[in-house]
Amino acid sequence: MSDLQIRPATSADIAAIVAMLADDTLGAQRESPDDLTPYAAAFERLAGDPNQHLVVAERGGRVVGTLQLTVIPGLSLRGSSRALIEAVRVHADERASGLGTQFIEWAIDESRRQGCQLVQLTSNASRTDAHRFYERLGFEASHVGFKLQL
Repeated sequence: MSDLQIRPATSADIAAIVAMLADDTLGAQRESPDDLTPYAAAFERLAGDPNQHLVVAERGGRVVGTLQLTVIPGLSLRGSSRALIEAVRVHADERASGLGTQFIEWAIDESRRQGCQLVQLTSNASRTDAHRFYERLGFEASHVGFKLQL
């Protein structure tokens, strides 16, 4: 695993990121890898926001994972910032390799470096394997989440 590099995503990574986002039952219903235009626009918004950290894991020059870390300043928790981990994906042929653990550990370390007091994430209710993974890494299912599609 020593050849693994976690680095900021670039616009050249968009196609690989979107392919990973689309490579599961849920993602296949909501992602469109054939038209990268909206993703390129979103990437520009992310790149311009210092609280957004879109990163990729690269091995041997190939993008094999991605996640987005958002730092959210707040008043609660005595004015603490919190980190939100979103869109965690590992390429199908890298699953069960330890990459997911390295990725989440990177996100936790970066959250500490950014001064966050809490790291949170959401996971679709149907992703039971992911839930076990996050619990194994010390996350607790402490809240009930709600979403409203707009």
